[in-house]
Amino acid sequence: MNDPFELVDGPPAETAAPSPYLDSLNDTQRQAVEAVDGPVLVLAGAGTGKTRVLTTRLAHILLGGLAYPNEILAVTFTNKAAAEMRERVGMLLGRPVEGWWVGTFHALGARILRANADVVGLKSNFTILDDDDQLRLLKQIIEPRHIDPKRWPPRGLLNVIQRWKDRGLTPDKVTDAEGSEYAEGQAVEIYAEYQARLTTLNAADFGDLLLHCLTLFQRDPLVLQRYQHQFRYILVDEYQDTNVAQYLWLRLLAQGHRNICCVGDDDQSIYSWRGAEVGNILRFEQDFPGARVVRLERNYRSTPHILAAASGLITHNEGRLGKTLWTDLDAGEKVRVIGVWDGEEEARRIGDEIEALQAKGVRLNQVAVLVRAGFQTREFEERLITLGLPYRVIGGPRFYERREIRDAIAYVRVTVQPDDDLAFERIVNVPKRGLGQATLQVVHVYARAQGLSLTTAIAQLLETEELRPQARGTLGALLADFARWRDLAAVLPHPDLVAQILEESGYLDMWRTDKSIEAPGRLDNLKELLAALDDFDDLGAFLEHVSLVMENEESASDEKVSLMTLHGAKGLEFETVFLPGWEEGLFPHQRALDEGGTSGLEEERRLAYVGITRARRRAIISHAANRRVYGNWQSAIPSRFVAELPDDHVERESARGLSAGYSGLSDAWGDGGLFAQSASPRRMRRMAAGASWQTPERKAAGAFQVGQRVFHQKFGYGSILEIDGNKLEIAFEKAGTKKVMDSFVELP
Repeated sequence: MNDPFELVDGPPAETAAPSPYLDSLNDTQRQAVEAVDGPVLVLAGAGTGKTRVLTTRLAHILLGGLAYPNEILAVTFTNKAAAEMRERVGMLLGRPVEGWWVGTFHALGARILRANADVVGLKSNFTILDDDDQLRLLKQIIEPRHIDPKRWPPRGLLNVIQRWKDRGLTPDKVTDAEGSEYAEGQAVEIYAEYQARLTTLNAADFGDLLLHCLTLFQRDPLVLQRYQHQFRYILVDEYQDTNVAQYLWLRLLAQGHRNICCVGDDDQSIYSWRGAEVGNILRFEQDFPGARVVRLERNYRSTPHILAAASGLITHNEGRLGKTLWTDLDAGEKVRVIGVWDGEEEARRIGDEIEALQAKGVRLNQVAVLVRAGFQTREFEERLITLGLPYRVIGGPRFYERREIRDAIAYVRVTVQPDDDLAFERIVNVPKRGLGQATLQVVHVYARAQGLSLTTAIAQLLETEELRPQARGTLGALLADFARWRDLAAVLPHPDLVAQILEESGYLDMWRTDKSIEAPGRLDNLKELLAALDDFDDLGAFLEHVSLVMENEESASDEKVSLMTLHGAKGLEFETVFLPGWEEGLFPHQRALDEGGTSGLEEERRLAYVGITRARRRAIISHAANRRVYGNWQSAIPSRFVAELPDDHVERESARGLSAGYSGLSDAWGDGGLFAQSASPRRMRRMAAGASWQTPERKAAGAFQVGQRVFHQKFGYGSILEIDGNKLEIAFEKAGTKKVMDSFVELP
């Protein structure tokens, strides 16, 4: 079959060969492999052998003579997964497989599109633009429209357009209401012009590779029929992570033979922020009537206690198809839940635990610390450096190597040392100040010729007319800012000074107005940086510490503790997993709750499930009574997920003096978030030692009355609107109406 579009009824019948490759499968895995007729959904729980099922199923189809290689469409999410699939199937067959369609959604979409590019107005040799090219093109379109780039950054608008493409929406399908929310109501027009320019350039972006395929199938049904007929078997990995466009593309192609097998886990759908729709897997049986569902529930990774804890937690989600993981491994250790006074103690405790494990022979590359937000890694990085334990940050740079942290430190360096040219060059035009390359070139040439630092050269050039008036004004204002900040260093605490520098320089506003997915995380990292400053006597000591940390070069050894976010840990496994920061507002994250409501909460719970199931032998969860946020100590309550863990499989412990007062705070989940101002942990420890910090006594039923004026430590003064048992609805004078527990309310 040289023509991939030749219509055939199937390969010639072959005599069924012995199938020893099936012997290593358990019963449900074998069912998933052998169920080749009609639609099949394989619900593959964590550690249940998903990849083995996929590759064996492919080999089974080929060895059984059910299809030619080019009649199989196998879709993955990463090139690495596609390469692994090719390799493992080749090992099962004893030879490489040629001519089959295996790859990522984008790669396969591009392959179809190049063969039919003319239908959507492109040539077969069209260019696929990268992120930089896309952004440059979009800026060209936006510039004549006089849209404020600070309020509507081009990268943010590009993200909006890509989200529309992920949902399968061409410009004519975006509603007026949705389009009016962005770029002063011009977003849809910009999207349409962007698409037109791409066509003129004979180019496509990554979102187009599937979007154009959908358009192709609609415009030319005969092309769709040819592919529907060609692909006798469709296999899809990680189906729970598909977006709308991918879902529509698969559904259209599967309408031919209907032999589609989707493998995924609804309990591990954690990527809605990049377009994934958990509803795709939840409604599989509706989309494909008569579909068979095979549940892979036997776990080969984790101990029974770990699996039971994770399963008990995830059952609190309503949006799931349901399965229960089990294993025949020894019971092992219970999941430990540890309450500590503050984030610093949490880092010390985890560092000590890792040292103890290493002393027992546990390899460091089998230990991971999984955090909800990237900023959390700083305290662990610094603790591991102090202990001399090598580590790696997976999925991103180390804390002090992050772009926003380097920028902020550059501002500090120039404030402390005005002749630091490298730091000044980094931030002279960050945020954008309208300084062009010609202006900066004049400064550089003069500085080199006179043997001066850049700031000194600028100060002298301001007295001449070598620079344009606008550039002189901008650079003069910047030098004046640095001089003022330098003077303030003598009177302001250094954390407050750095906060003022980042605010007045416009750097914080640059990220506040950035609409990209990464922007909130960058702001969190900057808050963590400000918190870190409090540990040092002055800015000089802080900069020296940063230099020493940056000099801590990674060794060539693989023996390193892994630090990463929970999102980055999906698909990985470790002998021991530490899960810090399980507090309301941090995990589940307040932003997910505010933006996603119930669906956001359920995705956060799935993320917790993913975290626990990364562990093979040990899972240690921790939560702190206090976090330093934006330089201020603030109290926190344990995550609701902590209470949802089944007691039979969990051991709970808390720092001395903490358990009574801290555990009682879990009643306050509904009263509005994570943090309330509090004393420093040191002061609270002293209070606990003197038995002066205790849980407020619960008022007797009927002690409060509607209309009564009360005081709440977090929300201030208010009046009771409604009483429901031990819950009070109160109209607070400054915080608005809240529902709180009566044990946290006092009479003024």
